[in-house]
Amino acid sequence: MKSLPRAIFVMGPTASGKTDLAVALARELPVDVISVDSALVYRGMDIGTAKPEPELLEEVPHALVDILDPTQSYSAARFRADALACMEASRAAGRIPLLVGGTMLYFHALQHGLSDLPGADLRVRARLQERLAMEGGERLHRELARLDPEAASRIHPNDPQRLLRALEVIEISGRPLSELQAARRGERLRWRLLKLVRAPQERRVLHERIAHRFRRMLERGFEAEVAGLLARPGVHPGLPSMRAVGYRQMAAYLSGECNRAEMAERAVIATRQLAKRQFTWLRRERQALWLADGEKTTERALRLAAEFIRKGGA
Repeated sequence: MKSLPRAIFVMGPTASGKTDLAVALARELPVDVISVDSALVYRGMDIGTAKPEPELLEEVPHALVDILDPTQSYSAARFRADALACMEASRAAGRIPLLVGGTMLYFHALQHGLSDLPGADLRVRARLQERLAMEGGERLHRELARLDPEAASRIHPNDPQRLLRALEVIEISGRPLSELQAARRGERLRWRLLKLVRAPQERRVLHERIAHRFRRMLERGFEAEVAGLLARPGVHPGLPSMRAVGYRQMAAYLSGECNRAEMAERAVIATRQLAKRQFTWLRRERQALWLADGEKTTERALRLAAEFIRKGGA
């Protein structure tokens, strides 16, 4: 283990302060920040993703931010390849990669490899999205529970992206998603890791932060941002980018499906549900050090990271 290269993970639920902590570490330590976020990859999706301001990104560059147009798709497989390339470049420069974000599926894929799953089929996905709109997530989740109980136990009915993907895999391959995932390909990550989890102790505090942050997004022009995106050629609410939390609800409001108050309530509830799923993933992380709120949070993280780097001879 001592001979392995080292990397730092800063993980946590949405609105927990991950970015602020990563930036604080980057200002003091020889680290290169790599984003682990399925929405920050998209150009023009700034307000609704709480993307760091351009001035901050100039001071502390984040790899894998603003690398795609919203019409393009991104996957855990592509993230793993991109992240590994960034990590190797950081190591070659004599620095430490610091991966920060809340897309737990990406962290999992990076650490444990990927399943040999069939590629996306746009026709199948469009048909499933139509069914989701007409029948609702609960009904499709019951269907998944019948076809693949193991996958259904891990996927929430309010997680449309994973729910549709599981049903899509079954329709394309004729085999349960859980069965295909059991046979993983690719080596496990051969890096020594320091895993820091940034999360408030009280769920109430996180819920308050989520609501406050969404109000600030609205004040900063989130509605105009989404309207502008949807006005672009090829951008529509069915795209993976536009299915992101907050964007999905705003697109529904702009299309007249709900009023503004309902949109805001739905977005906050969906963000809370996302945070709950993130906590479920995070509790499975082995050897992770949890950093709760407090005056010494950043100081403790700096101390842990500096000691971790020192022991590696970096």
